[in-house]
Amino acid sequence: MLSEVLLVSAPGKVILHGEHAVVHGKVALAVALNLRTFLVLRPQSNGKVSLNLPNVGIKQVWDVATLQLLDTGFLEQGDVPAPTLEQLEKLKKVAGLPRDCVGNEGLSLLAFLYLYLAICRKQRTLPSLDIMVWSELPPGAGLGSSAAYSVCVAAALLTACEEVTNPLKDRGSIGSWPEEDLKSINKWAYEGERVIHGNPSGVDNSVSTWGNPLPAVGAPAVFFLPPCQLFTTIKGEGRTSRSACLPFLQFPEIMAPLLTSIDAISLECERVLGEMAAAPVPEQYLVLEELMDMNQHHLNALGVGHASLDQLCQVTAAHGLHSKLTGAGGGGCGITLLKPGLERAKVEAAKQALTGCGFDCWETSIGAPGVSMHSATSIEDPVRQALGL
Repeated sequence: MLSEVLLVSAPGKVILHGEHAVVHGKVALAVALNLRTFLVLRPQSNGKVSLNLPNVGIKQVWDVATLQLLDTGFLEQGDVPAPTLEQLEKLKKVAGLPRDCVGNEGLSLLAFLYLYLAICRKQRTLPSLDIMVWSELPPGAGLGSSAAYSVCVAAALLTACEEVTNPLKDRGSIGSWPEEDLKSINKWAYEGERVIHGNPSGVDNSVSTWGNPLPAVGAPAVFFLPPCQLFTTIKGEGRTSRSACLPFLQFPEIMAPLLTSIDAISLECERVLGEMAAAPVPEQYLVLEELMDMNQHHLNALGVGHASLDQLCQVTAAHGLHSKLTGAGGGGCGITLLKPGLERAKVEAAKQALTGCGFDCWETSIGAPGVSMHSATSIEDPVRQALGL
């Protein structure tokens, strides 16, 4: 068991094209988003394991001796055991999780406890740890926040338990794991995602583990990303529960061509991004903008749009920018392409207009590195302060 403090980060993800169509066998173009989740693991000797999630105001402390007595026989079912709902309910009860352990916040506690018990079970005794997780990603926005969380937890626990190598054993400032270790991290992170979401696709945790380049889901090609800046925006309104499945079942002959067209948009975007990797030219960014506009219209026709997303498109269009929903839609999150060379005044004006309409805005980029280990000096001051380093 390692005795040093570990600092891990993992990126979120954004779907450029193909959301909703992917569940019908079409291509989804998912890329790593340069908004990250950070985890700091501090070994302790106080007989406690604590998890602090300041973004959502949760701190939970467990007694290691009590956890050691839990019936965790289901964890012996293979190298990466998958818990059933009944076992998770039992684990929730005997571990003393709050009765209102519901929603992503409560399930995040459960996912951590599952990964802690499952990964650390091979140790002679369960380790005393203090873990804090802080994120730049807004929760519940469809930007892969839960996957980045699961990837960070899995990577930190596997490294601390010496189940994978320590990328900074040679005293570097930032590093990643070899391919076989990344596969192990990804498998465990997927199980954490299963605790939170039930039956996830595995796309989010894969993007968060490997970053970019990553194969498009449903397509064989690997693409490298050109410089692309984005606004990610979210408005404080709940999503509607409508998905693309209902209109597809009602009007299959109408919906099928739309899904085929969205698939063609995803493939065209992938092709253009591939051409842009070596030497992007301004005309190619115009194509990306046009593809965003077309896809947004298609998604509205599928019935997964929302008034707030329409407002996003209208506000950014008034400033010469192009936007679309990303992820589940129905009021969730949107993205806006920011071309290279865009006047700073125009960007700030658009951001101010969106903020005035009640949107929260993050200016970021795509094509981020996957899960990484850091020295404390390799991260920016605001992150160090948030993590208490």
